[in-house]
Formats: sequence, C-alpha cells, structure tokens
Amino acid sequence: MARITIIGLNYAPERSGNAPYTTNLAKNLAAAGHSVSVLTGYPHYPEWQCHQGYDGWKKTESRDDVRIKRLRHYIPRKPTGFRRVLMELTFGLRVIAARWDEPDVIVLVSPALISTGLAAVWARLTKKKTPCLIWVQDLYSAGVVETSMATGRLARLAIRLESTILGRADGIVAIHERFRRYIADALDISDRKVRVIRNWTHLPPAPAAGQQDLREKLGWNNDDTIVLHAGNMGKKQGLENVVAAARLAEAGNSAVQFVLMGDGNQRAALEVAAEGIRNISFVDSLPDAEFQTALTAADVLLVNELPGVKEMSVPSKLTSYFNAGVPVLAATDRGSVTAEEIAAAAAGVRVDADNPAALVAAAEVLGSDKNLSRELGGNGLRFRQLTLSEATAMAKYNEFIHSFIQAGSLKPAHLILSHIWGTK
Repeated sequence: MARITIIGLNYAPERSGNAPYTTNLAKNLAAAGHSVSVLTGYPHYPEWQCHQGYDGWKKTESRDDVRIKRLRHYIPRKPTGFRRVLMELTFGLRVIAARWDEPDVIVLVSPALISTGLAAVWARLTKKKTPCLIWVQDLYSAGVVETSMATGRLARLAIRLESTILGRADGIVAIHERFRRYIADALDISDRKVRVIRNWTHLPPAPAAGQQDLREKLGWNNDDTIVLHAGNMGKKQGLENVVAAARLAEAGNSAVQFVLMGDGNQRAALEVAAEGIRNISFVDSLPDAEFQTALTAADVLLVNELPGVKEMSVPSKLTSYFNAGVPVLAATDRGSVTAEEIAAAAAGVRVDADNPAALVAAAEVLGSDKNLSRELGGNGLRFRQLTLSEATAMAKYNEFIHSFIQAGSLKPAHLILSHIWGTK
C-alpha cells in the first residue's frame, strides 16, 4: 500500500464544487488501506467567507482515517479574477512552506491551478522521484475565456500556463472525454498521457420519503411546478436568465416557481434583481439529508449556464441531480459539455442559454407531462447507477496508483489527475 498526500484548496465540510470528490477520494483510498494525508485550505466555498469554528493560522484534523492539515489563506469576499489568483497564490505559498509527509504519491487537485503549479514545482525540486498526481476538476484556461475573465494576451497566457503545468506531467487523469480532447488540442499535450476517470455520484441513494413534509416546510405549493437550482450562484451559472424567466412566468400566470438554493458571489445581486417577483425564491443551503430530500421533492432540477460556457467544466450538480431521479432542465449552449452529458443520460431537456421564454416553456411542459418527467428522471437514475458508480471510479483510481508501484518501489514519474472521462 502507498503513502498518499493529497493537496487541494477545497475539502469537507464544503459540500459543493470539487470538495466532495476530493473528500471521497481521500476517504476511499484510506479505506483501501493506503496511508492518506491532506493539505487543504480553510472552508469557504460557495459563501466566500471562512466557516465558523475555523480560526488560527493552521489547523489539524483527523476524519475517516485521513490526516488533514488546514492552512489559512486569503479568501476574497468578492472573488474577481485577480482576487482569486491572489487566493490561489497565498494557498500555494502556504503549501510549499508547510511540512509535508514523505509520500509515495502526491495528488494535486486543480483548480486551483496556481497553487497546483507551485506545489508541482516544489515537489519536483524536493521530492524528485515521487509521482505527482494532479486532479483537474475544471479546465482553467477554458474557464477564464468562456466567462470573459480574460481576453487577448491574458487568455493566451492562461492557456500557456495550464499547458506548461500539465505538459510537464507524465500522466493526466481527466473526468470527461471532452476535457481530454481540449488538453490534446488546445493545450498541445499528447493524449497518451491522459487517462479519463469520470466523477461519480458521491451521495447515497435518494430518500424515499419526506418529500411532502419538506415541500410544506419550504412553502412549495403542490399546484406549482418547482424548478430547483441547487449549488453555487456564480458568474458561470448566468442566473440572471432565471430571474428574467421568473418575471415572464409571473406575467403569464404560470405555475412555474423557480427556487435558487445555496450561495455564491452573485446571490446578493440576484436577490436585488428578483425583488418583488412572486415566481422566484431563494433558499439557504440545507443539511445533507434535507438537501437530498429537496432534490427529490422538486418537480424539475435546473442547470443554467452563461452563454459561451461550453468546455470549462462538467457541472458537479449533475451527479446529484441524476441520483434524485428527477428530470433535468438545462439552459446551456448547444454542443456544450453539459448538453452532451444530459443527452448521453437521456435525463432531461435542453434549451438555449439566455432564453428565458424557452426556459419557462420547457419547465411548463415538464410540469404538466408526468409520464415524460418519470421517464427522464428514471433515465438519469439508471445513468447514475451504471456510469457514475463510486465503486467503479475508486477501483480505477486505486489501480492507477498501483500502476506506478513495481516490486515495492515507484516509477520516477509525475502524474496529473485532470477533469476528463476515459482514455484513448
């Protein structure tokens, strides 16, 4: 068995983004008999403020047989491009100044790409023969371009930076085939380095009871079609489209009620924009059990993306949505990764991004056609069971790590775990 050090900015108790996957990977590797330690940041996402109870310069914990060392870093209240870079930079500097164990394998989680790059350089300088696994959950350069955070020279710099960091790896693991193609084509990295292992559904089976009680608790009328968006409310979600759709639903006396559940750097602005609109409401993040019940209590589960977002990420909420057995409605560009994923699962309906009228119309169809909704929800659940199995993913990761162990010693290689599915 191997000694594994995982380095990533996000970890439990954060419940959205890449934190649940990093947490579950560490937990499952420890359960498989590996000695696992984690270097991570202070929990702050998606609220963009440090969680209560996490103070001091550093903090050590132990959970699920995983040793966790938390390092305090800058947390921007308004995560603009520069401030997010500063957060990654401060975390990366804390990482290289921290005391590492003597691992057999290092796993770096990206994003955050800047801190990943710093940690990779430090590992190469100080632990030259230790394989360094970098797990990329989003494509950094695609993200800054598709959300218009960078254009022209800055966009080319982001592509060059990501290409340099990933290109020096001996191996890359990605969560989607589209990511593999982007790494090969846009970042000019040999796809022989890339292995695709999909993200998995990290939630237990959806609860079979309690939906009506939760609907009543949240004030969801049984005559309404509840369209629930759960998770981060950030720029790439483009949720102004949902506010506009709610305004149209109200004007048309529609039964569609949009619910935005969670937090994020755009929530306050969205609440201001939605003020006075009866067909939209906001709900704070719920505890895990109630969160799953809320997903199954909704009539439709919503993914909304900014126009132009195509390659940068696979929404982590999709694995939870499929687990709920509820139809998915995706407002996303034709040909996006999200559209491709929903089509592969046959689990929902796509409408164009930034088309609020189409969003309302599709929600009304799903709300009124119960047979269609049951079929789509069932397809999503089947896709989760057959394709997004946690056991399957963990077996692949365990095998991947062991592939670098020969006769009790490790091959001198650097690995990068990147956000793509499958291998070529």
